[in-house]
Amino acid sequence: MRVRFAPSPTGYLHIGNIRTGLYNWLAVRNAGGEMILRSDDTDQARGSHEFYDDIIEGLRWMGLDWDEGIEVGGPHGPYRQSLRLDRYREVSEALVAAGDAYPCFCTAEE
Repeated sequence: MRVRFAPSPTGYLHIGNIRTGLYNWLAVRNAGGEMILRSDDTDQARGSHEFYDDIIEGLRWMGLDWDEGIEVGGPHGPYRQSLRLDRYREVSEALVAAGDAYPCFCTAEE
């Protein structure tokens, strides 16, 4: 079992993050699997290093550890979503070229 926890550093660690992270951690540790920590940091306008650091510090304070991801590394990095945008673009373009996806030009309201 591989389980991912991907909080967004757009605010301090909160009860919703804690609940999700703890449930994921308990499930994966019980199953003998791997816990992956990723930062869903694509909202550059609201995100900050202060929030990022608070999340990491809070998880460590609770005794939660992870086997792969932020500050640990691993074979599937980078683990900050903002650093993966080129990869997402590459895959999206390949899907469109293969006819397996199409670009959407809808407005945000639509």
